[in-house]
Amino acid sequence: MDKKHHQLLDEKIINEAVSMFRAVADPTRLQLLHLLSEEECSVNHIADILEMNQSAVSHQLRTLRQAHLVRTRRDGHYIYYSCNDEHVITLIDQAITHAKHE
Repeated sequence: MDKKHHQLLDEKIINEAVSMFRAVADPTRLQLLHLLSEEECSVNHIADILEMNQSAVSHQLRTLRQAHLVRTRRDGHYIYYSCNDEHVITLIDQAITHAKHE
């Protein structure tokens, strides 16, 4: 058997990717990311749409921020959340497309 040289991923990169997948592997957080892939939202708006209390939404957003999946923008007293970048939106879109695939 012919052995090929394979470039293994750096452990830090692996750990970051695993952290990202853990953060996404929750129904509420996936729903949150899907919403944020469509529009920038405040915690109040997210809570209204998902029919959750603000504290629960804030907790889920904190997890997504720690995984570098969402970012914030302050406008006066309000903080708005959005997906961190196009890679996050692509990841969510691909996961949803894959789930719909038969």
